Amino acid sequence: MNSTVKPKDNAALALWYVAPGKAELRPATIGDVDANAVLVRTLYSGLSRGTERLIFEGKVPEGEWSRMKAPAQEGEFPFPVKYGYSAVGVVEQGPAEFQGKNVFVLYPHQDRFVVPAERAFIIPGNVPPRRATLAANMETALNILWDGGAQPADDIVIVGGGIVGMLVASLAARLPGARVTLVDIEPSRKAIAEHFGIRFALPDEAPGEADLVIHTTASANGLSLALKLAGVEGTIVEASWFGTGMVNVPLGDAFHSRRLRLISSQVGNVCAARAKRWTTRRRLEAAI
Repeated sequence: MNSTVKPKDNAALALWYVAPGKAELRPATIGDVDANAVLVRTLYSGLSRGTERLIFEGKVPEGEWSRMKAPAQEGEFPFPVKYGYSAVGVVEQGPAEFQGKNVFVLYPHQDRFVVPAERAFIIPGNVPPRRATLAANMETALNILWDGGAQPADDIVIVGGGIVGMLVASLAARLPGARVTLVDIEPSRKAIAEHFGIRFALPDEAPGEADLVIHTTASANGLSLALKLAGVEGTIVEASWFGTGMVNVPLGDAFHSRRLRLISSQVGNVCAARAKRWTTRRRLEAAI
């Protein structure tokens, strides 16, 4: 008996980046739904403010083209490319345990698509579908704290109050006794920070001598401030990505005498202490 089911309508629309500063909707064809697959109708699809902006502008370094490839990407860098990894939708066809459920999938911006059921993460009923588009960002935030070695009672400063910075801060604030401060140039973000029990400071008011500083702004000024705010032998995690951009970093002055540690964090890999146990699926399940 053939358990493969053809969708009633196999047509879809997908977003493609086709040239620097140019994107367009292109037709896509949905594959058949076999016993181990799900047909998803997209409800929301999240755009990455950092990574996808660089892709849109054609600023992905050639040496990173292979590593930057997304799970369901079509086309190749620099252009044209169908890219994205924050799709939330409802399952219209598939195994009984998935039918009618809202799911998160690492998939580009497309209104309907078919994927293996194992790549669909069922969203808990208490998580709104729109919010669930942040799952990949939350996985990134979790990995950043692991890389930084955040501990209870630490003084932790996050420079940059965008989505990733805010998620990092919200997780850090759950560490017992941790003093967490979000630093941003936009005063309106104070209310959001305080909602999560996080201190807020403008750059010229930011507290120094931090145990851990996390930088997320992808700007030279932000990184300079992050270096300035770290305490002696403190750690600075560079969590933003500059693409092909070159950045002037102030490694003079007291950088060496204060024995600062500057490290990078990227969600494609996790630290050695967790890599053997924390699969991509386990990390995303924790994030959701």
